[in-house]
Amino acid sequence: MWTVLLVEDEVFVRESVRRIVDWHSLGFDVIGEAGNGEEALALIEQHRPHLVICDILMPKMNGVEVLKRVREADIDCRFIMLSCLSDFEYVRQAMEFGASNYILKLSMNVQSLMDALVKVDAELRKRPKREGGREADAGYQEGGPPARASDLPSSLQAETGHKEVDKLILYMKENYRSIISLKTLAGQVAMDEKYISTLFKKKTGTNVIQFLHQLRIEEAKLRLEQTSLSVSEIGLQVGYENDNYFIKIFKRFTGLTPNTYRSRFLTGHPS
Repeated sequence: MWTVLLVEDEVFVRESVRRIVDWHSLGFDVIGEAGNGEEALALIEQHRPHLVICDILMPKMNGVEVLKRVREADIDCRFIMLSCLSDFEYVRQAMEFGASNYILKLSMNVQSLMDALVKVDAELRKRPKREGGREADAGYQEGGPPARASDLPSSLQAETGHKEVDKLILYMKENYRSIISLKTLAGQVAMDEKYISTLFKKKTGTNVIQFLHQLRIEEAKLRLEQTSLSVSEIGLQVGYENDNYFIKIFKRFTGLTPNTYRSRFLTGHPS
């Protein structure tokens, strides 16, 4: 089971989130609750849950700050943020820090929460092994669902054997939702941008931009297959703020629009 921490200062909202879905049937186990940001951070540091469902506006420490602190501490867990309509700027910041999803409290229902959980489950199943950390599926307790093979093409799964290039590949896999520039990548390995560009293509057979697009499109395909999220929502989640651009890139890599891809998948004819 993937472990979950519920963080919400309003008790009735917290109870509602716990009550509206069958957690175990989806492979999750709620192991604790917190009513403010400071309490949440302490529990996260202690229990290292796989998923934190976290309110944005809370006493003592808001949800974005909790997420930021968790990322700074290099604790590997996913976040689903709960927000109000007025929290858009906080939502944007949360997505920049790598939140998996957000749900508007006023429109939260069984389906929206289940869609978010399915997405997180898929992310957790295919996360890479972290050096010095627990393995990708080590969080599953005995008797939990078996791990799937990664949905990424072999070209995106294989390590190159080059330490710096492999580090950049891992960085892109973990941060594909964010804006990633060549300058950002060069800073990750303290190398010259032009040199990194040449080295990356030599070791992977493709350039940085194409690799990132391919990674994002594979993630988008997974969401189209496993959730009922709109094309616009999926595009935003995988790093494309402009709907038309997302559709253009998706069609370039798959030959289909996102809606056509989803329709064919649901009818058993994805290609």
